Amino acid sequence: MLEPALHPALAPYQDKIISAANAAKLIRPGQHVFVGTACATPRTLVAALENLPNPPDDVELVHFITTDAVPHRERWSATHYRHRTFFVSSDIRAAVKQGLAEYVPISIAQIPKLMALGRIPIDVALIQVSLPDEFGYVSLGISVDVIPAALERATRVIAEVNPLMPRSMGYSTVHLSQIHHLTPVDTPVTEYLHPAVKVEAVERIARYIASLIEDGSTLHIGLGRIPNEALKYLEDRRDLGIHSDVITDAIIPLLEKGILTGRKKTDQRGKIVTSFAIGNRRLYDIINSNPLFFFEPIDMVCRPNMIASQHKMVSVTQAFAMDLTGQVCSDQFEGEYYGGVAAQGEFLRGAARSPGGKPIICLLSTTDDGETSRIRSALHAGEGVVIPRADVHYVITEYGIAYLFGKSIRERAIALIEVAHPKFRAWLLEEAKRLGYAPTDQRLENLHAYPVEEERTLTLKNGRAVLVRPATSSDAAAIRELFHHLSKNDVYTRFFQRVQGLSNREVQRLCNLNYETEVAFIATTGPREHEQIVGQACYFLNPSTNLAETAFIVEPSWQGSGLGSALQRRLMEHAKARGIRGFIAEILPENKKMISLAKNCCDHVATERDEETLHVTMIFG
Repeated sequence: MLEPALHPALAPYQDKIISAANAAKLIRPGQHVFVGTACATPRTLVAALENLPNPPDDVELVHFITTDAVPHRERWSATHYRHRTFFVSSDIRAAVKQGLAEYVPISIAQIPKLMALGRIPIDVALIQVSLPDEFGYVSLGISVDVIPAALERATRVIAEVNPLMPRSMGYSTVHLSQIHHLTPVDTPVTEYLHPAVKVEAVERIARYIASLIEDGSTLHIGLGRIPNEALKYLEDRRDLGIHSDVITDAIIPLLEKGILTGRKKTDQRGKIVTSFAIGNRRLYDIINSNPLFFFEPIDMVCRPNMIASQHKMVSVTQAFAMDLTGQVCSDQFEGEYYGGVAAQGEFLRGAARSPGGKPIICLLSTTDDGETSRIRSALHAGEGVVIPRADVHYVITEYGIAYLFGKSIRERAIALIEVAHPKFRAWLLEEAKRLGYAPTDQRLENLHAYPVEEERTLTLKNGRAVLVRPATSSDAAAIRELFHHLSKNDVYTRFFQRVQGLSNREVQRLCNLNYETEVAFIATTGPREHEQIVGQACYFLNPSTNLAETAFIVEPSWQGSGLGSALQRRLMEHAKARGIRGFIAEILPENKKMISLAKNCCDHVATERDEETLHVTMIFG
């Protein structure tokens, strides 16, 4: 006679049915027990194992991420077993601190191989699955990840069967012939809700991230509140795709608005490809039997060539700390383990190799109390390098975007100081000088966040487009390159002397400005990671007159394109918004193009000539 609570779909498999308490008794001393992942953690089975009156000795629980599975008494872990974990979630942090759990810093994509080789031994697997279909297949639901590899090695597989577990599509099915015991449960699948973001700094980082993501990009959004927050600012994009080790409910608004079409993806076009999901019930319901989603084992999702082949692959990873050379720590902070390697390396390197791809690392500039900079002269003791500096491309804080790949140590240090918190920049600059990362005459002028809202994409009269943006001290090398493209006459009319080059101090005067009384914009072409500066314009304010002196540089091949006029209009827009009365300019009489540009600035233009220069005053209307 069937138990009243037994679901009809399980009726043909009564010989496999076992209670959680009896299933736990099957675990033998010294065994290595794999525990299913994240929101699909088999909590009932783990709880039964923890509640055994005589826990078996020397049992090791092996897992990636667990959720609400490890018992706690107040702040302390109360587990009876040793744990081997590949990710230090909040569920396991206390056990790690108490020495009850060992953290293995390894890419999760490498775990299936080590399991297959027996180097990570698995004797028993505890997992959570959906109800079986008419053919005897269950689904691994929202967590495929490393489970197939664990099932291949385990000599005993025990599965919680949950009617609330969604049936995911892809390589997520398992036949019941591979499962030895079934424990029926009828409890809600664990939900994970990202805390509401109220921190302005997080929102600003998210906007910077979104500014780098183009139409048609394929996204990998790692765990962390900042990467997931960035998805909110992509609602004006088109044809985005997903190829990611994990997805969260942050994708739902983009899905509902028709933005996640995946039309530009190279592989699995039109599909959302992932290995596990963490989110709310609404996400699980959307996944259920939905062919739009394709779940794969973690080593398949993380194949380097597959990631690299995706169209405009963008990987966004959150870090805890970074040194001035670009070394990244993302699994420890101030001596404590938190997080893990996950699949960061595979996705960052894959995005770097993808045509139009962007590997992005984001972090808050300071600790939560604001007392410690997360950008440091050197990582602290107890902060290991997870991402080597050679693999770092974009770095984003709430103070701006730094691009490091292919840059020298000096260029990296200066770029990172610019996106550090202003109150730590002077200290970081002195540290950089002490360590030989920066020249002794390097100055620090700008103490503000990079104003991304001041960027403008302009189309010139010849149909060519340029990005006009605020200059930063990291632009020094490109501005020097612009200088060396100028003719001798251009150099003379701009600098009023015949110079052959620019010293570090002179070039800094063109880009390292305080943005209070000194402002500079540059015009660039090409992708951000390989920009060419084709024009520069600046103004220097005299507070006593409220007039600003202007100067311009335009690359010779762009002269006559309307770039000079576009830069002047941009300077005027910026100056007017700050209440500046007008501009003044000192121009050599033979510089006819600049004289014409100045006279066309506005309706109120006055000129006065002395023996050597023409003084032009332009008063805004």
